[in-house]
Amino acid sequence: MLSVGQRFPDFRLKAVTSTDLENAFTTLDQDSFPGKWRLVFFYPKDFTFVCPTELSGFGKLLGEFEDRDCQILAASTDSECVHLAWRRDHDDLRELPYPMLSDIRRDLSTELGILEPEELVCHRATFLVDPEGIIRYAEMSDPSVGRNPDEVLRVLDALQTGELCPCNWKKDDATLQVG
Repeated sequence: MLSVGQRFPDFRLKAVTSTDLENAFTTLDQDSFPGKWRLVFFYPKDFTFVCPTELSGFGKLLGEFEDRDCQILAASTDSECVHLAWRRDHDDLRELPYPMLSDIRRDLSTELGILEPEELVCHRATFLVDPEGIIRYAEMSDPSVGRNPDEVLRVLDALQTGELCPCNWKKDDATLQVG
């Protein structure tokens, strides 16, 4: 798995941005959000059980991420058409306020090293990428365990201080002073 300090791979993927068929699809790439941080999180499959809780959870914090100049992007190996069907079908996803990327060819997930080897679906992986395209946070967990969006936001806050942040640090807490 690519990790902290490495460049997030270039990509060009179809994305779903709404449930309205005429405006649902767009193509996004690494240059689509210049000057912004990016939270790119991968999940195993559409029409599953843990995944919509995460997508919804990050959606509820969209304003917090936007306040920090951070674009949220969800991704899986499902097609953009399956993403659209899932958004239309699931009450918590209909108004999802950020794009869902389709890595159907598995190019990005392969380059990141996050494909589950038997089913070839994404592991539950999370990346915070700085405006220069460098991975500043990377984590991967078992498919049965959902992420904590508040923790990802806390890590983003800590990274954006540019300072040393102790265990359990929260925004507006003092950072560590050395010397």
